[in-house]
This record gives sequence, structure tokens and C-alpha cells, in this order.
Amino acid sequence: MNLTNFGLDSITLAGPLASKLAACRAAGFSQIMLWARDLVEHPGGLEDAIRLVRQSGLRVTGIQVMRDYEGLDDGLHAYKLDIARHLLRVCKAVGAGILVVGSSTSGHASGELDRIARDLAKLANSAVPLGVRIGYEALSWGRHVRAWEQAWEVVDMAAHANLGVVLDSFHMLAGGDELEGLEDMPSEKIALVQLSDFMWRDLGSLDERIETAGHLRVFPGEGCHSAELSSILRRLDRGGYRGSYSLEVVNDDYLQLPPDIVCGRALMAAKWITDQVLRRSLQVRAYAGRTL
Repeated sequence: MNLTNFGLDSITLAGPLASKLAACRAAGFSQIMLWARDLVEHPGGLEDAIRLVRQSGLRVTGIQVMRDYEGLDDGLHAYKLDIARHLLRVCKAVGAGILVVGSSTSGHASGELDRIARDLAKLANSAVPLGVRIGYEALSWGRHVRAWEQAWEVVDMAAHANLGVVLDSFHMLAGGDELEGLEDMPSEKIALVQLSDFMWRDLGSLDERIETAGHLRVFPGEGCHSAELSSILRRLDRGGYRGSYSLEVVNDDYLQLPPDIVCGRALMAAKWITDQVLRRSLQVRAYAGRTL
């Protein structure tokens, strides 16, 4: 694991698309997670935004986010599938490897897991010709799928090679997800790992969880859950995950700072993360080499 494994989510940085790209590149990051609105709200238009991304030299980790897609009936399903296919074309245009799909919060969505799995498999199939993978993320306030185990159950049920799980440490920590067994998930079925923390131990209500998620996240190493984050990272490392980590830190304070300052904090977080994994791995290897 090294800096090339890490990218910064554009939602963490203030300013226009060009300044976000430049700050990430100057800090030494090689990839960035973009939100579709970064592109469509660019003053120069979508084509110019795509040109800026391509010229930046940054790899686009993925595009966020398709919401409330799965488990819908008839016209609602057709509408959401059409929107998702447009987003897939945006992914292809900027070379994004993943479209992130958050678990549905809609009151119109079915909770039947086999139906959710079928809908995700259909979208994964649509993404194949475009070279984009679908990553399914459990939101801790999702209506039916709230924990990583449930997301994995659905992805496993869908049995589609182009569909994987997006693990988000905020939602895992905020929802009190069980970490036992995380290392047993096949590493090739993990599409992406998103990392952040927050500054207090408990989130007492759903409203507080949503407020914290949207305004008060902090970088790994800055919050109150360093031990749990370390456990997540080490379990994933033991399980063989060698893919990308995206620092998804949504924080109103950071949006008042120059992007280069925030990128500096992101680099410190990446170093903290690699230390947590590498130090533990070296200890295990040293112990394994002893004569007992």
C-alpha cells in the first residue's frame, strides 16, 4: 500500500473543478473521486469539464452517486435505470472505473433482497460495454440495506462479475457494523473503500447521523474511531484487498480552506493509514519467523 492507492474525493475541496484537480495533482495524488455535478455544473460545460479531467493526468477513481435506484416498480424503475445509464456514459467519458450506487432510502423501494440483486445485476450488465464497474454501498440510513454485510449478501446473490461492494468507513462506524468476517469477503468483490471518521463516539439519532455525514466528517487519524478504523484496514489487508482507497471527508470547515491546505491534511491521513497497516503487517511477519 502506498500513495498510488489513495485518492481524494472532490466533495472535500472548495472551488471549481480546475482548482480541485490542480490541488490533488500538486499534492502528489494520482487519482480523484468525482461527483457528476462537478462535471455538469462546470461553467465551460460538460465537454470542457471532461477535457480538464483528461488533461489533469489524474485517474478518476469513480463517479458519485446513483441514489434510490433499486427495488422500484414499473415507471419508477425505468426512470431510474435511464438516469443510471446516462451516468454510466459520463463515467466512460472521463475514464471513471466505478459508478457508486448508494442503497435506497426511498419509501417506494422493495426490501426483497433477490429483487434488489436483480436490479443491480441489470445495471452491472448495462455497464459492461462501457468498461465501468458498479459499486454498491450500504448507507447507514438506507431503508432496507444499512450494513456492509447486507450489501455483500445482495452482491453475492446477484452473482455478476461487474458488480462489487463499496465499503464506507463512516457508515460502518456510524451504524455500529460488526467488523468480524470483513476479511473473509473475497477481495475481488470489493469495488472500492471510502475512508473518513468523525469526532464523537456515538451518533444518538438518525438526524444526527445524516448531519454528521453531510457536514462534519474528518480525515482518518483525526477522529474518535482510530482503533476501529485500524481494525477495518488490517482486516482488509489480511483479506488481500489491494485496490483503491478514497478519502471521502465531507466537512464544512474544510470548504472554507484553500484546497492545498486540505490536500496536505489528506496526505497526513494517507500516511497514518499506511502506518496502521504496514506496522501491523511487519509485526505479524516478524512473529511468524520466530522459532517457537
